[in-house]
Amino acid sequence: MDFIAGFNRDQLIMMDFESCLGIDSWARIVDMFVDIFPMDNLGFKDVLNSEGRPPYRSSDLLKLYLYGYKNKLRSSRQLEHACKVNLEIIWLLKGLRPSARKIAYFRKENAKAFKMAFRHFVGLLKDWELIDGQTIAIDSFKIRAQNALKNNFNQNKIDRHIDYIDNKIL
Repeated sequence: MDFIAGFNRDQLIMMDFESCLGIDSWARIVDMFVDIFPMDNLGFKDVLNSEGRPPYRSSDLLKLYLYGYKNKLRSSRQLEHACKVNLEIIWLLKGLRPSARKIAYFRKENAKAFKMAFRHFVGLLKDWELIDGQTIAIDSFKIRAQNALKNNFNQNKIDRHIDYIDNKIL
């Protein structure tokens, strides 16, 4: 009886990336969302230069960031590496491989647009019932049952806290 063997690396293989991606893949959701997303309305900059190398589309880099946030790829270097090895990202970006520097500058130049994009994205996920939006974060902490002034909330406190979080995002 022989061992299970992989394919021959020297052999040319014809394949389509569509079959490598599952039907319920997160990359498909991100791709569909960004394609229907009003990029210009939120301030993403897509400027063609008359000289030099053409830039990447803002929509492609936004797809990369949204996929990365879901899969805990936060740094631009991790995202750059994922563009080379992750089949879902290769499918999502259609084979583009932006450098870590280009990814970092995109984040820096579009900070306010990112804030609006993530807010829009979370709202859409709630509408599609992919997330419930009830749990904010739980990280193994103990909760004591007390109703101190700092532990109870009214609408004014909640609004103030949402404004504070919005100002701290990117």
